Amino acid sequence: MQDTVDMVDDPEYEEEEPSFSDPEDFVDDIDDEELLDDILREKPQEADGIDSVVVVDNVPQVGPERLEKLKNVIHKIFSKFGKITTEFYPEADGMTKGYIFLEYASPNQALEAVKNADGYKLDKQHTFRVNLFTDFDKYMNISDEWETPEKQPFKDFGNMRHWIEDPDCRDQYSVIYEAGERTAIFSNDAKEPITVEERARWTETYVRWSPKGTYLATFHQRGIALWGGEKFKQIQRFSHQGVSLIDFSPCERYVVTFSPLMDTKEDPQAIIIWDILTGQKKRGFHCESSAHWPIFKWSHDGKFFARMTPDTLSIYETPSMGLLDKKSLKITGIKDFSWSPGDNIIAFWVPEDKDIPARVTLMQMPSRQEIRVRNLFNVVDCKLHWQKNGDYLCVKVDRTPKGTQGVVTNFEIFRMREKQVPVDVVEMKESIIAFAWEPNGSKFAVLHGESPRINASFYHVKNNGKIELIKMFDKQQANSIFWSPQGQFMVLAGLRSMNGALAFVDTSDCTMMNIAEHYMASDVEWDPTGRYVVTSVSWWSHKVDNAYWLWTFQGRLLQKNNKDRFCQLLWRPRPPTLLSVEQIKMIKKDLKKYSKIFEQKDRLSQSKASKELVDKRRAMMEEYRRYREAALQNYHEQKSIRLELRGGVDTDELDSNVDDWEEETIEFFINEEIIPLGDL
Repeated sequence: MQDTVDMVDDPEYEEEEPSFSDPEDFVDDIDDEELLDDILREKPQEADGIDSVVVVDNVPQVGPERLEKLKNVIHKIFSKFGKITTEFYPEADGMTKGYIFLEYASPNQALEAVKNADGYKLDKQHTFRVNLFTDFDKYMNISDEWETPEKQPFKDFGNMRHWIEDPDCRDQYSVIYEAGERTAIFSNDAKEPITVEERARWTETYVRWSPKGTYLATFHQRGIALWGGEKFKQIQRFSHQGVSLIDFSPCERYVVTFSPLMDTKEDPQAIIIWDILTGQKKRGFHCESSAHWPIFKWSHDGKFFARMTPDTLSIYETPSMGLLDKKSLKITGIKDFSWSPGDNIIAFWVPEDKDIPARVTLMQMPSRQEIRVRNLFNVVDCKLHWQKNGDYLCVKVDRTPKGTQGVVTNFEIFRMREKQVPVDVVEMKESIIAFAWEPNGSKFAVLHGESPRINASFYHVKNNGKIELIKMFDKQQANSIFWSPQGQFMVLAGLRSMNGALAFVDTSDCTMMNIAEHYMASDVEWDPTGRYVVTSVSWWSHKVDNAYWLWTFQGRLLQKNNKDRFCQLLWRPRPPTLLSVEQIKMIKKDLKKYSKIFEQKDRLSQSKASKELVDKRRAMMEEYRRYREAALQNYHEQKSIRLELRGGVDTDELDSNVDDWEEETIEFFINEEIIPLGDL
């Protein structure tokens, strides 16, 4: 130990310092990312956070004395779309510059602000222009040289409306059976359905046709798939986990999906609106409950859609999916609303509030002009019923008149095509079970009363301002009204608890064409032409007797189609006719000429069917004859084998080997009766 100390203290002893320099021929092949990857990941980026920043232009230029007030107004408007973390108001010469920067907590909130606040009118001189901060960088980096866009391959899905070109004008319908395991598409025929397509596990729950029949929607755990064309190829799919409900816009441009599984405050995904052609998500919305589906109701042309929240009616426009005029309608106490099927008019009703009566309002869109307001008193509830063409609106008003007990129902009939929209009233003191307008006409039907004394009344709205009771059938077994899509004919049905009673009515003279029954029927579906109607017992509501029956509009039963665990039948809708009103009138005028052509075609088809049936039977008979001859030949060829097996005894004929027969008599004691002589 002492020797070591002496060596350290000796000034002549110097320890050589190690060299940390790289040799001259050393090549450094390790980059910073490999060496310091974990540290570099945390390095702040130049563009961090700018996805959440929006730039608002056309902001009023103010001095210090009005700056605080401006900030409060801006914050109130823009905090609706999310949490604002930073606000910056650039200034020059003591005045704001007319544009500001707002940073949100997330990029989705910033995007929502751009969608809803761009174009917001603050006052007459100031309309906001709102852009994402990242958009400026994108526009600055656009090349000055034109680049030809890449040509996308054309996807040919075939004729999307091929079924309309059927030479025999057969309509199609979808059927789900085997408890949802199988789905089939059939062409309707009076004799028997013709299978068009059939697949196993095509959908996981149910199917839905689009309003014009172009697409068939199927449901899956991961989303929705749309099918179409002659072979029902997949046209589009929309990823929405746990989707349970959908709705189409009337123009078939958009589809709305709902899932109870996916929703966050930052990124609303409970309800998503999709563009059908591109498959792109247009906008997402929050949704607390789907009890009243559809949440969004569409205008007849698909240009607007609206939803109701407490004290608010929000109307959105397409294709921007933004609020109309950037603001919702404040309607205190609004209970329900409905679009006209023929015009961009919204009807809504508000209940009574202290001394203010209940009211029904008709509002024109997009001007928001009130075209009619109707005050109502002692109102319990209201229901809005539009006629299919939007010619009439019926408001079913349940009232409790002062000084009386019980509920009285008024039908307030708004004549939409007349000046100042006059209103007629029909009062009914019995309880109302069902109400329905004739689709293409001015009649309506009402089921009223209590079982077993249920009455069916038919009314006609006349041009002279009167509503006439045409006919009333008493003691009907019915709880539902189903009009033919073409009007005039209807089915009064007693579904489920009423054991499937059916009454086929012609409302032109109010005659009962037929009375029938489909036991435990749960659904009634008219075909688009009004020629046929289907009644069915769904496995979803009743576990036995699952089938669908096809009837003529007069109530003549054509088919009984039993399907194992049948669930659902839906007719494929037809798009609106391309014929003008004048052309339709000409066809009706020359109907006898066309009828002769179709009657001749029907006779030919019947004779053709008869010939096919005879040919089929002849073929079956010929097949049987050939089989019998082959069996007899085989029988004769095996006779020697039979004789050998039976010791030379021929048992082929009943009277063979008579000499070997032995006669044997067998007696049976049947009965014994003793009769006393004294009784004779």
